[in-house]
Amino acid sequence: MEKNLDHLLSQKMLYSVPVWAHDKDTLTRLLQAFPNIQFVSLVGVDLRGNNTDEKIPISIMLDDVEAFLKLGVQTDGSSVMLHEIATLNNAKVDIIPDLEVNWYVDYNPDHHYEENGLPIGTLRIPAFLEHENTYVGSRGVLKRLELFFDTELKKTFAAHPEMLKSYGIGSVDDIEKVKLTAATELEFWVRTPQDRANIEKLSTSQTLKEQYWKRTKGSVRTALEETMMMLEYYGLEPEMGHKEVGGVTAKIGNTGKLDHVMEQLEIDWKYNTPMETADNEAFVRDIIEEVFEKYGLEVTFMAKPIEGVAGSGKHTHMGIGLSLKNGQFINLMTTPETDEYLSPAGWGCLMGLLENYEAINPFVTSTNDAFNRLKPGFEAPVCIVGSVGHTPQSPSRNRTVLVGLVRDMKNPLATRFELRAPNPLSNTYLYVAASYQMMLDGIKAVAAAGLTSKELEAEFSKGAGEEKFYLDDARMFRSEHDVFDDYTEIERNTLFSKPPATVWESLTIFREAADKREKLFRGNVFTEAIVHSYELATLDQWVSEISGRIIYQHMKLVRKTSKLHGLDYVTDIDVVNWEKINAIRYELMKDSLEKKAHLTQLREAVTDQDYARVSELQLYIAEQVNSLKQLYLQYRRNLLEEINGF
Repeated sequence: MEKNLDHLLSQKMLYSVPVWAHDKDTLTRLLQAFPNIQFVSLVGVDLRGNNTDEKIPISIMLDDVEAFLKLGVQTDGSSVMLHEIATLNNAKVDIIPDLEVNWYVDYNPDHHYEENGLPIGTLRIPAFLEHENTYVGSRGVLKRLELFFDTELKKTFAAHPEMLKSYGIGSVDDIEKVKLTAATELEFWVRTPQDRANIEKLSTSQTLKEQYWKRTKGSVRTALEETMMMLEYYGLEPEMGHKEVGGVTAKIGNTGKLDHVMEQLEIDWKYNTPMETADNEAFVRDIIEEVFEKYGLEVTFMAKPIEGVAGSGKHTHMGIGLSLKNGQFINLMTTPETDEYLSPAGWGCLMGLLENYEAINPFVTSTNDAFNRLKPGFEAPVCIVGSVGHTPQSPSRNRTVLVGLVRDMKNPLATRFELRAPNPLSNTYLYVAASYQMMLDGIKAVAAAGLTSKELEAEFSKGAGEEKFYLDDARMFRSEHDVFDDYTEIERNTLFSKPPATVWESLTIFREAADKREKLFRGNVFTEAIVHSYELATLDQWVSEISGRIIYQHMKLVRKTSKLHGLDYVTDIDVVNWEKINAIRYELMKDSLEKKAHLTQLREAVTDQDYARVSELQLYIAEQVNSLKQLYLQYRRNLLEEINGF
C-alpha cells in the first residue's frame, strides 16, 4: 500500500482516492499534500436520483477524520425527495460517507489556489442518506441488493448443487463472492446556444445515416477528446466516444469557427460493480457538461430533447460472475456447450427480467420526457420482449427488443444482458437494483424447476397461449424479428402486452401487479416506505411538469401557429389548411360558454387530482398537438414567401 500511496503523492494533481486510502492516516497525508483540495462534498442520492452537493471546508474533515467518516453530516430531509419519509416534523437526515467505493476530486478550472496555481478541488465522497438509522436513498437500496443477491444466490446453490456442476464447481463453499457487474452507454445531444432544431433536416439526416459513427470536427471534437482524457485521468477507463445517429452537419460562422452545431454523441467506459457504475455515471455527466460548456456547447441528457428525431438512451449491461476461492472467475450466464445460448442460471435471469418487468419499469421510465422517447420507429423498445440471437453459434443483436443477450464466442466472460429502455436520466441505482432482484427471482424459479438449458430455451421460445412453468402463459417473450416492422400495433399489444404511455399508466400497472411488486421487498432491498415515497415523488413530478410546463408549451405553440396568408396569392388549399389548423387551435385552447377547451379540462383535472383523466387528456392533447404541427408544416410549404421561426 505504501508503494501505491507514493504513486498518488507523486502526482501533480490528485484525481481519485481509492478504497484502500480511506483511513485517517492515509487521507490526512493525501489532503495535506494537495492543499488546493479545499472542500469536501458528501454525495447522497435521493429517490429521484438527485445528488446532494455541499461545500464543506476540508479543514472540518481534517479536524476529526474518523468522526467525519463515521458520522458524516446532517441535513434537512425536506430538501431532498424522500416524500413521507423525511417529514416536516421529522426531517433529520444524515449523509454518511461510503468507504467501499472510489472517491473523486472535482476541480474548478476557473478558481485557482494562490500558493501553487492549481485549480481548487472538492473531494466528492459518495454517501448514504440515513433516516432513523435506515438507509433511505437510492444508494441504500442498491447496497442492500448487492448484499442480498450474494447471500440468496449462495443459498440457492446450496439447495440445488446440481446447478454448479456445469461450471466445474464442486460445492457452494468453493465460492468466495458473487460479483455483479454493470455498465451504461451514455448518449446525449450537444448544440451551440440559441440554435433552433430544423426537424426536417434532422429527420432526413437520420434516415440517411449521415451522422452515425462519422468524424467529429471543431469544438465538438476537442470537447469529446478532452472528456475522454479526463475520464482516463480519473481512472474510469474510457472505451469509446463517437457520434450517434442524430444530428446535422455544422457550418462555419463569421468567426471562422463551427456554429449551428446540433449533434448526438455517445461515451462508454469500463464496467464496474453496480454501485460504482451508478456513481461514476453521475460524475461523468458533470464532466461532460463542464467540458463541452467550456467550448461554448450546450449539453442535454434529456431522453427526447427534439421531437421527431432520435432520442437519447442509456443502454445498460448487466452480468453476474462467481469469484472462487481458488482464484478462478466464472461467468454465471455462460454455458460450455456450443449449441446452447445460456446456462440455466442465465435463462433464469432473462426470464426474471421480462416476467417481472412491470415492477421494474417505473424505475426505468418515470417522466414525460422518458415516455416521449419510447415510441415505435426510433429504435427505442416499447414491448416486453427479449432476444437471444438467431443461432447459438452466431451471436446477433436485435435492436428492437427490451432485453437482448450480448455474447462473444471468443470471450465467455463477456456474456451479459442489455436492457435498452433506460434513458440518460433514469435512476441507475434503483432500476439496476430492481432488475437484479427480478433476475434472482428467475434463477430461483429455474433452480426449482430443474430444467436443462435446452428445455429452458424451449420454454422461453413458446408462443402466447402455451403453458409455461414460470412465464405468463398469455404472452410471448422471445422474438428475433423486427418488433416494429414485423408486427402490427395490435399484434404487439396482444403478444407482448400493451405498454404504458404515461407516468400514471405505468404507476397503475405497477400497483396492479401486486405479486411482482412484492418481490422488490425481499431481503428488505426495497421497503414499502421507499416504494411509496418514490411513487409520490414520481407522481408529483409528473403533475408539476404538466401544470407548470407542458400546458404552457402547448399554449405557446397554439398562439404561434398564426394565419400567414393574405388575400394575394392565396389558393383554396391554403384556406382549407388554415381552417383545419384553426379548428384544432380552438379545440385545444379556446373556451366557450358551452364547452371548455381541452387544455382547460387538463388544468382542471390536475386541480381535482383526477389523474386517470389527466393521463387520458395528456395523450389526446399530444395527438392533437402533433396533428397541428404537421398541418401547419403543410400549410407553410404551400406559401410563396419563406416563413422563418417555426
